[in-house]
Amino acid sequence: MSVLLPNLESPGSKQHLLLLQSSVAQSSLSLIRHVIKTNSSRGRRTLLFSFLYESENLVNKNAAQNVDVHNYLDRVPGYVDESSELGSKMLSTIKEVDTESLDVIIDCVDTLVENLGTISETYRFLNSILVYLSSRSKHSRLILHICAPSPILPLLVSTSFSPSLTQCIAHPPALLLHLAKEYLTYPPPQTPEAKFWGVFLPITERIRDSEQLVYGPEGEGSGSLGDVIIEIIIRGGSDYSGRRKATERHLEGWQVPQSTAVPLEQLDSLNSLWRRTVVTEANPDPTQNVSFNLQLTPSQQESRARVPLPYAHEGQTIQLQQGSILYDPDSADDIDDDDPDEDLDI
Repeated sequence: MSVLLPNLESPGSKQHLLLLQSSVAQSSLSLIRHVIKTNSSRGRRTLLFSFLYESENLVNKNAAQNVDVHNYLDRVPGYVDESSELGSKMLSTIKEVDTESLDVIIDCVDTLVENLGTISETYRFLNSILVYLSSRSKHSRLILHICAPSPILPLLVSTSFSPSLTQCIAHPPALLLHLAKEYLTYPPPQTPEAKFWGVFLPITERIRDSEQLVYGPEGEGSGSLGDVIIEIIIRGGSDYSGRRKATERHLEGWQVPQSTAVPLEQLDSLNSLWRRTVVTEANPDPTQNVSFNLQLTPSQQESRARVPLPYAHEGQTIQLQQGSILYDPDSADDIDDDDPDEDLDI
C-alpha cells in the first residue's frame, strides 16, 4: 500500500505541515502539481503563492477550479520597498478564505526569505500561518517547497516549528544505482532496513555527491523527468489506524508522466537492480602457475605406455607362466654327496 499518495491527497488528522524538498539533482515540483490537481477535482480550496515559478507550470488549465493564484514573481529585493507589508498582506489573504479546509502552498521558501530579508523573520511569518491553519481546521495544511541545501531547512523540520511533519524528499534514481554498484546495498527488502538506511542517509546528506551522480562524467546531465525516488518522513499526528508511535521513514517511486506513486520495482530506471545476473566462475586449475612442467611430450607418453603395469585392470585376466630356476654350480660350491646339486633342477 502506498504511503505517499494518502499523505498528498488526504492528510491525516493534525498533519498541518507538508514539506516538499527538491535539490539541484532532482525536483519535486511534480508533487505540487499533483496536490493542486487532486484538490481541484475534490473541491478542496487551494491558495498558491508564486515566488519563483510561473503558475502555468504548476496549475493545469483543466484543474484551475478552486485554485487562487497570487503572483509575486515581480517582487525583486532592492527594487520594491514593500517587504515589510508582504507578510501581513499574505496572512490577510489567507484569513479571507471562508472555507473550512484550506491548503496554502508557497512554491519557493528560499525566495520568500530573500523577500522578507532575514531567516528569523521568515520563520516567524511561516509559524504564524501554521498556527492559524492549525486552529482553523484539523485538515488544513501549509505546503512548503524548498530547495536543499537551505539555511532555513533545519528550522522548518524542527519540532519547535511543528510537532507533526510530512516531509517528501526527491532523489534521482541514479542514487540507488550508485548504492547498488559501489556499496552492494539494494533497497529493502533485498537489504535489511537498518543496513540500507545506515548507508543511504549519510550519502544523501552529502548533497554534493548526489549532484555529481547527475552532472558528473557518467551522469545524464539533468534530474530524471520520468522517474523520481521519494523519501517520505512522517512525524507525529496519527496514521489511519489511529496511532503513531514514532517517526516513520519510507521510500517509494514516483512516475512523473502518470503522476502516481508506485513501488520501486515498477520504475523502469531501476530495472537493472532487480535483474541481477548470476556469474558462474570455473574452478581454478591447480596445474596453472607452477614453477615446473607437468605436461608430457609425445615421446614421453609413448615410453610410459610401453612400461608393463604391476597390476591388472578390472575385467582383464592374468596369463600364468611356468617358472624355472637355472643354477650353474661353480668351483666355489660345496659338492656334497648327501646333497647333490642336481636336486636344484626344477
